[in-house]
Amino acid sequence: MTIPIWIAFLVFIVTMVALDLGVFHRKDKVITIRSALAWSAFWIALALLFNLLIYLLYENNYAWASLATEQLDGRHAAAQYLMAYVLEKSLSLDNIFVIAMVFSYFRVPLAMQHRVLFWGILGAVVLRGVMIGLGVALINRFDWVTYVFGAFLLYSAVRMLMLRHENIEPGDNPLVRLAKRWVPMTHEFHGHQFLVKVDGKLVATPLLLALLLVESSDVMFAVDSIPAVFAVTRDPFIIFTSNVFAILGLRSLYFVLATYMEKFRYLKHALVFVLAYVGVKMIISNHYHIPDGASMAIIIGILLVGVVASMYGGSKDPVPLRSPLE
Repeated sequence: MTIPIWIAFLVFIVTMVALDLGVFHRKDKVITIRSALAWSAFWIALALLFNLLIYLLYENNYAWASLATEQLDGRHAAAQYLMAYVLEKSLSLDNIFVIAMVFSYFRVPLAMQHRVLFWGILGAVVLRGVMIGLGVALINRFDWVTYVFGAFLLYSAVRMLMLRHENIEPGDNPLVRLAKRWVPMTHEFHGHQFLVKVDGKLVATPLLLALLLVESSDVMFAVDSIPAVFAVTRDPFIIFTSNVFAILGLRSLYFVLATYMEKFRYLKHALVFVLAYVGVKMIISNHYHIPDGASMAIIIGILLVGVVASMYGGSKDPVPLRSPLE
């Protein structure tokens, strides 16, 4: 992919997020379900429209041959982008549980939650860009890294199965303990400010602690999701753009799903199987290539089974989340 196309994409994303916070969400206000649904639909539609652009770019031989491990035509590039987007979007759902717990623990006012998510996810874009660059360099240099990533994904699947969100204590997070030790704190919110001056001293508000936890939770989930997407494609432009669109839409998706996540009891189990499948796919990738269409069908099929099972299986053990829309 040529440098001007990378620059154009980054400028477009910066413009969109600037409009988001600077124009459409300039004032702190409670995000309604209707507004969240509209923004979720907007980001999904934008991601799908970008998939058409991916097809046109690769069909006209704009592939970044110096980094991509294979020359992709438009059809294969579009298929890989779509599968990477669906994978990243689905794996990010588990992060919504953690974000909801963070907001509940720090009692973040409903009107300020969007601003925390905005800065948290903006930081996640930079973080994932660095991780993707390192991952591409490692895989292109050392073939055996695919086995390491695959084994790690299988371990992550087991860890996700064993982890219960209600046992997570945000106050025990190392970042929070470190911040409380070195930075003066106030227990009161001061609008949407992360840092304020109290009696002439610069102190951190609970909003800053919430932001640190949102950022650290994305680090944790990026460690799983970034290796997972390498099982789908090795093309850095497809990996980065699919990641960006998936996580930029996470803010509005949070306000849609956080209220109802306890009803999707088996969705987490479906994500476990998705991670396990992707891990196996990566381990055998050097010996057997599973067609993109088959992988897409398997991933979507697993997610659908989880949703249907949750709808008809009931919610006997709901996760105690505080709704952001109460």
